Amino acid sequence: MTSSSASDASDRASDRPQKAPAKDPWDLPDVSGLVVGVLGGTGDQGRGLAYRLARAGQKVIIGSRAAERAQTAAGELGLGVEGAENAECARRSDIVIVAVPWDGHAKTLEALRDDLAGKLVVDCVNPLGFDKQGAYALKPEEGSAAEQAAALLPGSRVTAAFHHLSAVLLQDASVEQIDTDVMVLGESRADTDLVQALAARIPGMRGVFAGRLRNAHQVESLVANLISVNRRYKAHAGLRVTDV
Repeated sequence: MTSSSASDASDRASDRPQKAPAKDPWDLPDVSGLVVGVLGGTGDQGRGLAYRLARAGQKVIIGSRAAERAQTAAGELGLGVEGAENAECARRSDIVIVAVPWDGHAKTLEALRDDLAGKLVVDCVNPLGFDKQGAYALKPEEGSAAEQAAALLPGSRVTAAFHHLSAVLLQDASVEQIDTDVMVLGESRADTDLVQALAARIPGMRGVFAGRLRNAHQVESLVANLISVNRRYKAHAGLRVTDV
């Protein structure tokens, strides 16, 4: 190749669009200014999440079917937490965590479809059954609780996270940090990044992307195994993902 040809080839190469550098998966957005609503915030899991996020400086609103019950729970938590009826909680929040019991999951979301439109919804519900042998996973018709939420809330951006957290540790004020990873699932990277960032607000916690919503069933089901671990070892087990 002559020097002229080499120069022409170099010029053509420089004219090509340059590939953008790969996005750092740990470069997450600032969520500190967002309002987080917790539906089912008077239950153990929801109350614990509300407490931890408020303790980290997040603005939190607890939702319940009865406004008075939500306000009482919020007053007990302090930290600027507010209580409201579910619909008001949904309307006033930027991110809404669904932490209601499985048997009320569909009915609650159907009633709030309009209030949750346009919201980022984080489903942390685990469909479980219990018998004499312990906990076992249930398989919803849609595939998972998160997929049921997505089907019932076509106007919302549904993600799944916070399934494997110990309600006991979340509510224990003497526990300074909770050393665990949070598996985050969703259809949009922008949305899962927001949820990962929210998880990272809690000291010791890290959000890790774990796939699309079609993979939510096995994440929800794993809670049955953790319950067995906790019973055998008298523990409050969580998860850590290695090498990431």
